[in-house]
Amino acid sequence: MNDILNLMKDLTNAFGPSGFEDDVIEIIKKHTSFIDKERDSINNLYLGLQKIDKDKPIVALDCHIDEIGFMAEHINDNGTISFIPLGGWHIPNIVSNSVVIKSSSGEYVKGVIGSKPPHFMTDEERRKLPALYDMYIDVGTRSKKETQEVFGIQIGDPIAPDVDFRYDERTKSICAKAIDNRVGALCVIETLKALKDEKLNVNLVGMMTAQEEVGTRGASVAANKVKPDLVIVFEGSPADDTFYYGDRAHGAIGRGSQLRIIDGGMITNPRLSKYTIETAQKNHLAHQVIVREKGSTNGATYHKANLGIPSIVLGVATRYAHSHYCYASYDDIIASIEIAKALIKTLNKEKIKEF
Repeated sequence: MNDILNLMKDLTNAFGPSGFEDDVIEIIKKHTSFIDKERDSINNLYLGLQKIDKDKPIVALDCHIDEIGFMAEHINDNGTISFIPLGGWHIPNIVSNSVVIKSSSGEYVKGVIGSKPPHFMTDEERRKLPALYDMYIDVGTRSKKETQEVFGIQIGDPIAPDVDFRYDERTKSICAKAIDNRVGALCVIETLKALKDEKLNVNLVGMMTAQEEVGTRGASVAANKVKPDLVIVFEGSPADDTFYYGDRAHGAIGRGSQLRIIDGGMITNPRLSKYTIETAQKNHLAHQVIVREKGSTNGATYHKANLGIPSIVLGVATRYAHSHYCYASYDDIIASIEIAKALIKTLNKEKIKEF
């Protein structure tokens, strides 16, 4: 695998549910020796913020680095663990999957999400989905004491899906957890790296934000700290090509970066949207224009922060987002990076004011 895929492997395999992004931050630091870094109390990581030319506008490259996960809510007498969600889970995507708990003792403990076996269900229970409070995590112990003393697991410990990255060169398909949105972190890193020696008319800053999956909380802090003049948001966006077909699918893997016009949280600045689409077309970069009624990104926070920051979302289509196992295309990652690079090279103070 090449360097980009190896970085993607490290990022997606890393443990980092909302609020507990520390392991992801360490990986990002390891791969960004070429730029200054600064971390804040909410777990945002800023890249390139210490060398700002005040005569140039700030263009921020944003991503969120948290993943959906869970938190231990109670340790039951039989040693199983009750839990709450961190982020937007759908019940069928949860049960019978493997997870890893980062225990209070610092150990990474593997477990399985279980529910009442069908052998013990009533006919009524068989006909409906289990509720979250009917599920539990089993780490193979037999008592509360064993769970606490052997593994050091306590109430409040974070939990993430347990999935290993894989890549198939024949289809250029990535399968991993947390593509939403470790793919965004990769795009920010690779864009900054590619442009680090370019003479740009803007200050380029990376904003690796925390807690997006629980309400774009890190983005609220980042907007106030960086005060960017324009934001490019990289996101692992839900794909629609497993239930839409042909040209009806606007978020298909392998068809290029998703340029989002609207979602549940933001109507993209139409002037910036038009300019970005024209930039992609002019440079013959694969892209697909999408309209979404639901869902949102950090752009929902940025476009109404300060005096309103022009924001554009470059999405990498992600099949089965908000589940354990996701698919994405290597080619779409490259397309998103290339569109961002082409766009940034054309930006200056006057152009940004047009948006």
